[in-house]
Amino acid sequence: MALQHEIEAALKDAMRQRSEIRRNALRLLLTAVKNREKELRKAPDEAEIRHLIGSQIKQRRDSVEQFTKAGRGELAAREEAEIETLQSFLPEALSPEALAQIIDEAIAEVGAQSVKEMGKIMKVLMPRVAGRADGKQVNELVRQKLQG
Repeated sequence: MALQHEIEAALKDAMRQRSEIRRNALRLLLTAVKNREKELRKAPDEAEIRHLIGSQIKQRRDSVEQFTKAGRGELAAREEAEIETLQSFLPEALSPEALAQIIDEAIAEVGAQSVKEMGKIMKVLMPRVAGRADGKQVNELVRQKLQG
């Protein structure tokens, strides 16, 4: 719950500072948290909130890509600013070396030998890197290690 209180405090600060982009990003995030709370019928824990933040960031990255393709640079820049706001609530991203080490440990733990066992590895790996690494990036690195 501490993370949710931190987000609510940041929203109040954004409103005081009249930061429209930050305010909107935080309002949407809190709405997603409230919706999740209704689904679960209990307050989401910090891991679930971090997962929601990751989902919100992913949606915005997709939007940036679409806006860029459509030549709408101002909208893409707005989405980028919202991504920065949301990322401030996630733990520090893993370095490439640390991520590679975690991937190697997961592969060894599962005993995977081929790309066919990718699902088993990802099931073990994603909870360890949740919120600290992009799922697509993790997937590509695991695939490279299993093929190489």
